[in-house]
Amino acid sequence: MDAQAAEEARRRLAGRGAVEAGDGWVDASEPGQGQHLTHNEIAHSWAGEVFTDKSLEAAEQVRLAFGLVDLLDEYWVTAEIRHASRGAQGSFPADVLWDCYRQRLEAEQVAEAITYSLRVDWFEDRDTAGTAFAEVLGNGVDHIVAKGAGASLRRADRVLACSGPVPWPVKRQAYDTAARLPALHEPLFKGLLTSYHDVYGDLEPAAALALLDRLRLPAGTPHLAELRFVLAAGHTNHHRSPRAWDEAAQAATD
Repeated sequence: MDAQAAEEARRRLAGRGAVEAGDGWVDASEPGQGQHLTHNEIAHSWAGEVFTDKSLEAAEQVRLAFGLVDLLDEYWVTAEIRHASRGAQGSFPADVLWDCYRQRLEAEQVAEAITYSLRVDWFEDRDTAGTAFAEVLGNGVDHIVAKGAGASLRRADRVLACSGPVPWPVKRQAYDTAARLPALHEPLFKGLLTSYHDVYGDLEPAAALALLDRLRLPAGTPHLAELRFVLAAGHTNHHRSPRAWDEAAQAATD
């Protein structure tokens, strides 16, 4: 969380009548106790207007929107960010966008909306997957692995775990580099697993199997045997060969 951005978002919402009360939010413009507001209602009511506020510079709009994510943890806010990035015709501050993602991916606790939006909005789109993956991990993976600890390691962990939809040629080098650091073996396994199971997942079976064999994973890691089985058989995706996983599960119990 960016405390300054979250506080600015809180002030902005208060100016529009949405204030925190206890563990929730209320519409302070209503008489009496005020109507209870859900995070989703607030996101749908106010997130979009951040990007139409001409009193704010584009970079301020992005930071404020991420402040709303910090407060609300609502996917709709990230959807508005994505929408704004596509309609800005080159004026959208991409450097600020990715800095905001990296900052939150490195936090001790990350909003679910951040990792979810990264996967479904940026990684599943072939037009943006390469840039997004490079910005949140690929460009700095060598440094992260060399350092081997700290906030950037948390970021790598989270990105790898949700990177299934990223095209294999885009992520292969980063995966190979991450495999040099044992602390990243479990999130890397999650990345391989979702690369196989996700509807938009992407992998190359032989290369993925070679990578899988390099990972040091706890004994009894769920689905390890099944993943090795389907990759060895040359399957690329669960949804293209739906019976293969059942066969793998059966083989694992024999």
